[in-house]
Amino acid sequence: MDWFVALVIFAIILALVFDVINGFHDAANSIATIVATRVLSPKWAVWWAAFFNFIAMFVFPAKVAGTISKIVIIDSHDPIFIYVVLSGLLGAIIWNLITWWLGLPTSSSHALIGGLVGAGLAYQGLDIVRWEKVWKTVEFIPLAPIIGMVFGTILMISVYWIFRKWRPAQVDALFRRGQLFSAAMYSIGHGGNDAQKTMGVIVALLVAAGWFSPDVQLSMTDMSTMWIILSCHVAMAIGTAMGGWRIVKTMGMKITELKPVGGFCAETAGAATLFFVTHLGIPVSTTHTITGSIVGVGATTGLSAVKWGIAGRIIWAWIITIPFAAIVAALSFYAMAALH
Repeated sequence: MDWFVALVIFAIILALVFDVINGFHDAANSIATIVATRVLSPKWAVWWAAFFNFIAMFVFPAKVAGTISKIVIIDSHDPIFIYVVLSGLLGAIIWNLITWWLGLPTSSSHALIGGLVGAGLAYQGLDIVRWEKVWKTVEFIPLAPIIGMVFGTILMISVYWIFRKWRPAQVDALFRRGQLFSAAMYSIGHGGNDAQKTMGVIVALLVAAGWFSPDVQLSMTDMSTMWIILSCHVAMAIGTAMGGWRIVKTMGMKITELKPVGGFCAETAGAATLFFVTHLGIPVSTTHTITGSIVGVGATTGLSAVKWGIAGRIIWAWIITIPFAAIVAALSFYAMAALH
């Protein structure tokens, strides 16, 4: 096996490691509300989320993967592009690990996009990046939480009105069962959007290696690409099963106090948002989405119910993710180039 093949295999393995890290980094997004409302214990919640993360591959076509794989314009005749994609991955992984350790629910999606952009800029400057795809993602930095917040608010108000004559104990019992469904739907949306980002990276690697054409389409019925879809969803499910308790505490317990009815509304609003954007092929932050949904639900009982200081800290983490991941990726590329 020559060094080039070994490097491509190593990069693919690293992409799957990123997927695992993404899974445990974002596990809190899928399980925070169902744990905070004590419908499931953390152990059972992560397995519930992991299972539905996995089956998402049967629900969504790989439109998000197509967006990610085309962030950087790749010349398959230039082997240096392997270093570009590899450096982008390293930037995202390092930033994810830093924010996970700090307990900040930042976006793995934006870390990956920032990493790819930073590595691309370090190699060939502005012209190598397809900015229209980057801006489409950047637009949803504010839009994803706003959509989640609006859906969460509308759903919570609707539920209050529909069940206004029910006793609190009846409402609580109903929505404890309902949260199993809403958490499952959110996990499908999370798996569908986030696992596809790693698929896109692997496609970019194989295009850079000259093994795939730039217009390749991922499909479960094509044996040459099915392994990419399957391996990425398995990696995501494994990562989710490993959990992320540090961030669960921030997402589910510190932003606002949730009851089962609130958890159901937040998860359902988040799931609806993710299903919508994944259908459009837009890579969004699942962290943004569920945070906006939780804030929308909490705000229905009064603005004072939301701990805005915690929400503000999360927003700052979002803002710095793309540039900081880009810087780490650029430094990684320069280091690789120096050793090449």
